[in-house]
Amino acid sequence: MRARDKAAVSALRATLAELDNAEAVPVGEAETRGSALEHSPVGVGATEAPRRELSERRVADIVRAEATEPLEAAAQLAAPAHADRVERLRAEAAVLLRFLDGHGTPQMPGTRP
Repeated sequence: MRARDKAAVSALRATLAELDNAEAVPVGEAETRGSALEHSPVGVGATEAPRRELSERRVADIVRAEATEPLEAAAQLAAPAHADRVERLRAEAAVLLRFLDGHGTPQMPGTRP
């Protein structure tokens, strides 16, 4: 069970990081230039960057891509010496694929479409 937990943690961390990156808004060139310290914003939320809101379809596409990546890597590891690695990669993909239903939208564990 612990090996499966490690695979789940690994897959979910990577996917959450990818979703976080997809929500990031590129910083404009003008925003990267410094200004005088006295003109800097101050207060709660002054340093917060705006984030994109992802559609369900986009989230599903990202999760699907994150699941496909370890499956493709596992398919390339044919040597018996890599059996443990292949098993772990497939377990990571299975964790992510459980979040998708047949229509490509996120499906929470324990719920039915």
